[in-house]
Amino acid sequence: MRLAVFALAALALVATGGTRAETVYKCVAGGQTTYQQTPCAKSQRQETIQLEDSAPANGQVAPMPEAPRRDDAVVATPLPTRPLPPMPQMFGCVRATDSKSYTSADGNPQPYLAPLGVLGVAGGSLSDTYGNPNAAVASAPELNRGKGNVGAIATSNYVWVQDQCRELSPAETCQALQADADATQRQIRNAFKSDRGPLDAKADRLRDQLQSCR
Repeated sequence: MRLAVFALAALALVATGGTRAETVYKCVAGGQTTYQQTPCAKSQRQETIQLEDSAPANGQVAPMPEAPRRDDAVVATPLPTRPLPPMPQMFGCVRATDSKSYTSADGNPQPYLAPLGVLGVAGGSLSDTYGNPNAAVASAPELNRGKGNVGAIATSNYVWVQDQCRELSPAETCQALQADADATQRQIRNAFKSDRGPLDAKADRLRDQLQSCR
């Protein structure tokens, strides 16, 4: 018991003494252990113990470092965001043959041939349509061998037409995109799994385009 008290007292003396000591010598001889600041005698078994003294030599505690200024603080870099796709340019068009409206990405559709009857234009007489009034034109091929103006039959009943288009406003474009997206989702629900690939791709494209509407 006295040996343990002596050892603790020696350590306390070393740690709190007026002089700083970084090395303590443990001396063992005759079953007794002592701790001292000087090396052990030759007749003693010696072990060295390294002590870390956190206090400076003058006994004053070093001041805490100042907090870094705001300019020196590490600023977290925001994660890159995916840029929104631009709103597509869309046109509202009216079909020349039946006046039905539709949307298109092309504001200048190509002209096409349409029957005069579809356009509501009254045709002329049979002689005006088929050429020579004396020509015998019938539906049976054997009655129409080289007689009558067959070219007039093929061309006079058709006329070149072109659909009329105008550019949609941003609000109208978003409305058209949403309607197309809803229709595509209905097609996906009603389609076979093997046929959903192109529809899923179209739905993803429309979803990206609708991001610019929010």
